[in-house]
Amino acid sequence: MDTNEILDYCLAKKGVTETFPFDSETLVMKVGTKMFLLIPLEKQPLSINVKTDPEWSAELRERYPQITGAYHMNKTHWNSVLVDGLKKELILQLIDQSYDLVFQSLTKKIQNTILNS
Repeated sequence: MDTNEILDYCLAKKGVTETFPFDSETLVMKVGTKMFLLIPLEKQPLSINVKTDPEWSAELRERYPQITGAYHMNKTHWNSVLVDGLKKELILQLIDQSYDLVFQSLTKKIQNTILNS
């Protein structure tokens, strides 16, 4: 997968916006007001940071050397993922789970606003 494929996939989800809150090189995808994916645009090879269930995080980190605790983030809940060498299905699954975890953490009011937009 490349950056554009990841961005298109994220932007197709309900309530997603893209921002640059930290610097001009780190694209942050948000659902509602909360981030669910970060992409350092200038960094090669391509990597993303995603929120992941802690139990699944441990399993993923043991199984895939491309998946590690995310730098500058809560390593229990966030992973850095080097996209190269991973199957597209796994990357999409990681993005989906990150979106779902963050969406579920939003207030019911914000969730309903997103779902009804």
